[in-house]
Amino acid sequence: MMEIRNAAAAMMAVAMAGRLLNDVVSFFVFTALDLLDVVLCYVYKLADYTVEWEWRPCYCSSSPKDMITGSGKILVLESGGASKVVSLSSTRLHLEDISDTLYHRPSRLAELSRSTVNELRRLKRAHAAAAVARRAASASAAATLTINATIIQMLQGKMGAARHMPSHTAPRWSDCACASCNPSASPTTLFVRADGPKDGGAAEDVLFIHGFISSSAFWTETVFPNFSDEAKAQYRLFAVDLLGFGRSPKPGDSLYTLREHVEMIERSVLEPYKVRSFHIVAHSLGSILALALAVKYPGAVKSLTLLAPPYFPVPKGEKGTQYVLRRVAPRRVWPMIAFGASIGCWYEHLGRTVALVLCKNHRLWELAFRLLTFNRIRTYLMDGFFCHTHNASWHTLHNIICGSAGKIDRYLDVVRDQLRCDVTVYHGRGDKLLPIQCSYAVRSKIPRARVKVVDGTDHLTIVVGRQKAFARELEEIWKSASR
Repeated sequence: MMEIRNAAAAMMAVAMAGRLLNDVVSFFVFTALDLLDVVLCYVYKLADYTVEWEWRPCYCSSSPKDMITGSGKILVLESGGASKVVSLSSTRLHLEDISDTLYHRPSRLAELSRSTVNELRRLKRAHAAAAVARRAASASAAATLTINATIIQMLQGKMGAARHMPSHTAPRWSDCACASCNPSASPTTLFVRADGPKDGGAAEDVLFIHGFISSSAFWTETVFPNFSDEAKAQYRLFAVDLLGFGRSPKPGDSLYTLREHVEMIERSVLEPYKVRSFHIVAHSLGSILALALAVKYPGAVKSLTLLAPPYFPVPKGEKGTQYVLRRVAPRRVWPMIAFGASIGCWYEHLGRTVALVLCKNHRLWELAFRLLTFNRIRTYLMDGFFCHTHNASWHTLHNIICGSAGKIDRYLDVVRDQLRCDVTVYHGRGDKLLPIQCSYAVRSKIPRARVKVVDGTDHLTIVVGRQKAFARELEEIWKSASR
């Protein structure tokens, strides 16, 4: 018995030492990355001006412009340094759709300094804690209302379209300009893969929505070929490439908000194919879009299947967008998937560098991979990863995953109270990117939701590698919903 206790104590000590080492190494690594991102900001400004003969905005500065007007649309600077949109004729952009995490991401050194000062104040002046909390809350509110100069410039570009101002729709020098990354078919609709009866004989429709930095191939190369003949004859299957990803348009002047993503799905699938009722299957980030669609069409959704939904209930007193940012990207060097997520979430210019190295040169990487594997491994996951722009991934990540932090609770409440459809949630037990608690949190909001934790799977292998079994499970979900 004593040996068991000693072994447990030793394991606990090793785990604590590992966490401490991870914290220390992470602090120094991300402090260095903070400085590197600042340097890259100036490098890209010079490169952009050299190649494109114009300065392109970034989110390093949070100072708003005083006023921008155009075609009756006015942006006014209010007292306290905050700005608000007074009039916008376009319904595509709304200020509440833009996440403050785009321009408010404190460095590790700043966070450490602030936490140290706060701790000293707490110890020395405990009786003033309430006043300090009020000041912090008011500072947070001010940050929420501030519009970054980059957002203002992008809004100005959209508002100026009526005055024939140039729109940044052409690929940037740091983006890939190949035909697969920049389709010429339709700049106003998404790429849609539609399978099923062509003569109108389908009884029901199913919409598949992929996750972050992916494409419709996540579904069409996995579950689509594994549906039974009966299912293929009964259902129309729609898989989209989201705006900015895969073979869909990648507009350079888009802020890739939740509203824009949903409207593009409507314009590309629901309207042209005359979809009246449908099932939804969504993975990761796509789960947020699925919930938004379910709330917008409460009477049309027949079943809702979510895989690894990024739902983090926000504690009281926390700012939702910042809390979700820290949960999704904890700025740790280990595990590696957390390190990669942290690079993509916190560092605008490092992220652009990754996109420059990988996405712009994706054909070389794909060729190298095929040579190394003797062309025996299909590369559809790599295709989905490479075929996007930094502008699309950066804004989608912040405006959808972080920016929807204050909306998901309301969406889940609507699904619980106003929808009668079945809700099924899948999660891989080995998912290192999004914890299982995200799915259980969905069930806590929607008690009728069924959570299925799949052993031996992670964020991707929840589908990839078990596509046959998952296809059968989906067919059972759809049949059950139709009874």
